[in-house]
Amino acid sequence: MTIWYSLRRRLLLLLLGGASACWLATLAWSYVDAHHEIDELFDAKLAQAAQALLAQGGHHEPREHEHADDTEELEHAAHRYQSALKFQVWRDDGTLKLRSANAPTTPLAPVDGFSEARAADGHWRYYSQWDQRHHHRVQVAENHAVRDELVGHIAWRLLLPALFGLPLLGAWVWFATRRGLMPLAALARQVGERAPERLHAVTPAAAPEEVRPLLEALNDLFARVERTLANERRFTADAAHELRTPLAALAAQAQVAARARNAAERDHALAFLTAGMARTSRLVDQLLTLARLEPEPAAAAAAAVRLDSLAQEVCADHGPQALAKDIALELDAEPVTIAADENLLRILLRNLIDNAIRYTPTGGRVGVTVSGAGGKARLTVSDSGPGIPEGERSRVFERFARLAGQETDGSGLGLSIVRRIAELHGAQVTLETGNNGQGLAVVVTF
Repeated sequence: MTIWYSLRRRLLLLLLGGASACWLATLAWSYVDAHHEIDELFDAKLAQAAQALLAQGGHHEPREHEHADDTEELEHAAHRYQSALKFQVWRDDGTLKLRSANAPTTPLAPVDGFSEARAADGHWRYYSQWDQRHHHRVQVAENHAVRDELVGHIAWRLLLPALFGLPLLGAWVWFATRRGLMPLAALARQVGERAPERLHAVTPAAAPEEVRPLLEALNDLFARVERTLANERRFTADAAHELRTPLAALAAQAQVAARARNAAERDHALAFLTAGMARTSRLVDQLLTLARLEPEPAAAAAAAVRLDSLAQEVCADHGPQALAKDIALELDAEPVTIAADENLLRILLRNLIDNAIRYTPTGGRVGVTVSGAGGKARLTVSDSGPGIPEGERSRVFERFARLAGQETDGSGLGLSIVRRIAELHGAQVTLETGNNGQGLAVVVTF
């Protein structure tokens, strides 16, 4: 069962799917990269702020009325982002010297350098550093929410164009695939609208290069169908023409038998009627054989066939026919095995031997020879009949071809059948002069 699918829909899904996947991968990479760069920037600011506090706090000594354990506290934040920042300045004796309003009185981080921790008021990033004399230690903290908010804004700035651009891209891809596949629809319409008898090549004014193999195969099919139909029409016309004469003769002999004045006339007419029926039956058999061979594939079904044994069987079948005309039917066959269709080879041999016996005069000779050499098999059927002039030999392979002046009844199909069977086996048929320069020799080389 054939599974049909839409090429346009498949292209649309593949292109949009690929573009969307690339877009999402780009967004993910941009988000991660932006987050990393923002972390680097804010960490640098944390370190810079810590160093500024160290520089400020290192020169600040308590005045006379201040106690060393007094902690100086800055005012509350005036900007919303200030609440996300806090810092402390510690002395080397462990006392808190300076802190922001939202900073606790305990150390923000237990280690120097960068560190992170989660607290009740959120996720914080810390930076701790001592001054050069190791008298003061600064700890600066920043809430991760500031960074996450900034990264979120950047992500949305990247995502919004994608949300609006993807439908536009989808519309353009749909239009492009529809436009690009229009030649296919035009070709289908051109083929669908033509009449059955119009089998000439399809030649569009313009077509995609990708469709060229399909178009060439279609035109080749049209050419083969046209040749087949021409052969069928010619075969039907020839068959009708050839059957008309024997059928008319049969009707005439039947009328003669019906009007016979005595038994002798009736028996004579019936004898001619019987002979005419035999000739017509043979003609019909040959027509059916040729009609069956015409649609055969380029090569016949191959199996191992003993050509010498097959020739012996066919000669034995034609023994009574040869004896009736006092013809010497001789077989000279050496063991030869070929790859062929046995049934078709039997038809080929039967036609060759039958033709040879019918065209050989009474008391003549028909010889069948099978030989093999150099990887080839050679089948020869020769007779002592009138032969065929060299100028006429190419014409006798045509259907219903008969030479002028021949008195032997025939349909002119025997050699056409032989040639067709030879073609199916990749063999070659040649006509030569018989032995002693007399008669005809048909040679089939496999």
